[in-house]
Amino acid sequence: MLAARRVAPSILASDFAHLGSQVDEVMDAGARVIHVDVMDGHFVPPITIGLPIVDALRDQVQSREGLLDVHLMIERPERQLADFARAGADLITIHAEATPHLHYALDAIRETGALAGLALNPATPPQMVDTLAALSAFDLLLCMTVNPGWGGQRYIAGSEAKVSSLAGKLAERAVVEVDGGIDATTAPTAADAGARLFVVGSSIFDTDDPGAAYRAVADSIDAA
Repeated sequence: MLAARRVAPSILASDFAHLGSQVDEVMDAGARVIHVDVMDGHFVPPITIGLPIVDALRDQVQSREGLLDVHLMIERPERQLADFARAGADLITIHAEATPHLHYALDAIRETGALAGLALNPATPPQMVDTLAALSAFDLLLCMTVNPGWGGQRYIAGSEAKVSSLAGKLAERAVVEVDGGIDATTAPTAADAGARLFVVGSSIFDTDDPGAAYRAVADSIDAA
């Protein structure tokens, strides 16, 4: 699933009164990775969604051979991993800055049967991943291209240099994902730097036609 470039619509930007139908719209347009942003009000200021939404989307997404990409922007995520895996998360991403037990937490994700993702905030240097990369401790590396916590932010100019550095370190050991300010203009820049998975929220769901908006971004990077 993650071998080719893919766009992952982020439901954080969706209309929650019509969540199911909007997920259907983007999946009808070709999306197979649905991104779920979980925020706890501590690691980042906002509080968003959690286990009930993951559970509610599980059958809808997985019955169409899709993946639920759950991004935990929460403190001490190791305490919640098993619950999110049981709810239906196929890929669980945690922040390097959110726990002192990072290798343990990544290993715990894999023990649930989910793929393990590691996220880096914009100020966290690329070399932070060197030891974990050498250990092949994660399957995906999420390079934040905005500061985490709020949808609709502008892409941080120059982020592609960090993406390129991370992609160079990982070779084929893990997929590089980008999240924040990604649209049909910024996605190609990140793709050229080595990203393969592109989280897109406002540029898809803050439109009259989420399916067409998804295709515009996917077409800009020749995504599957």
